Amino acid sequence: MTEDIIACPDCDLLQRIPEIPPGGKACCLRCGHIIAQNKPDSLGRTLALTFAAAIVLVIANVTPLMGLSAVGRHASTTILGGGLKVWLQGEEITAMLVAFCTVVAPATYIACMLTLLLAVKRRPAPSWVGILLRASKFNYPWAMVEVMMLGILVALIKIADLATVVPGIGMYAVGALIILFAGISVNFDPNEVWNRIRWADGKYPQVSASKEHLNPEMTGQ
Repeated sequence: MTEDIIACPDCDLLQRIPEIPPGGKACCLRCGHIIAQNKPDSLGRTLALTFAAAIVLVIANVTPLMGLSAVGRHASTTILGGGLKVWLQGEEITAMLVAFCTVVAPATYIACMLTLLLAVKRRPAPSWVGILLRASKFNYPWAMVEVMMLGILVALIKIADLATVVPGIGMYAVGALIILFAGISVNFDPNEVWNRIRWADGKYPQVSASKEHLNPEMTGQ
């Protein structure tokens, strides 16, 4: 079956993919790069995690990130509120970067993932799903939620002696969002999406009932 043949992304060696047991993986015979994995219920798990990430992202942006108390005064802000204050202080470029990397990019990534995961529920999936898959891959590195959290922790350490810091619901939501993004990355199998997308000629690859094991050294747990 020609659809079982794949080129290694590292060394370009063409090789046939054998049937992979659940949780197993296939490695290139030449360079050892992982070229295929069998992740049980990959799309279902990823869809559940992405829905959860969408809910947590909303919570992270509408609830206070943290509160500060000093000399009898108390103030709190959200993620967008912090970006707005940076803008009002004359740092427009920094404010736009903060808003893009912490709000726009994560929201775009989640929207792309939700759309393509729902679209592949019905076979064959439309060809535009491939465009969304590429867009989500390009957008993912820009969703720098973990960088924002690291910056918050550094700032908290520096101001710990000057004010009392009260973590808000938004901060816990950001932490949960970081974990959910990691879970999406681990569970998502893009090859399963490509196998469901309709081809330009109106056809799409059929998954064979059984695959030939050409070399048992290609698979491993």
